Amino acid sequence: MPKIVDHEQYRKELLKKCFDLFAEKGYGSITMRQIAEGLGVSTGTLYHYFPSKQSLFEQLAQEICEQDVSAALAELEGAQTLQEAMEALGRYLVNNEDYFVKWTYIWIDFCQHQETNVIQNTSIFKHTNKQYQQAVYDFLGVQDPVLASFVLSFVNGLILEKLWGDETVDFIEQCALLGKMLTAYLPQSSN
Repeated sequence: MPKIVDHEQYRKELLKKCFDLFAEKGYGSITMRQIAEGLGVSTGTLYHYFPSKQSLFEQLAQEICEQDVSAALAELEGAQTLQEAMEALGRYLVNNEDYFVKWTYIWIDFCQHQETNVIQNTSIFKHTNKQYQQAVYDFLGVQDPVLASFVLSFVNGLILEKLWGDETVDFIEQCALLGKMLTAYLPQSSN
């Protein structure tokens, strides 16, 4: 009897392993052949699931977005106040710091090898950005796109500071401060 393969699950497993390969080698330096070797599959198998390195990366970005949003919202579950939620966000960032620094490095390397209009016009990146914004809306309980963009930029900035080796950045402290600022701002913004 032939082996039944869950192609979607297998694709996700390949993507998960690709994360470490991109983190180790960088998007610009690694080839599809090297990715296939690193995954222990043939290049034919790799191309069956991902027609190009860019397609592979785009699917990785989508998968990571879904995992990030799910994990972050689960971490923040049970927070009764915005302040508690922001402190939980800080703890989540601390607990996953290495992952976020690696993903930021991978993303920067990818962007370095693309034209700006390619990144801005790729539907997958627009879609993932909307997913992250929706998570912020859910997290804050507001539908203000400027505020959601600000919170995302704040978190990305903290991660970039860590990437650059700034050891004075304290995720919990910074998120707690942002929580105080948002708590003071939100009631006034609805007037």
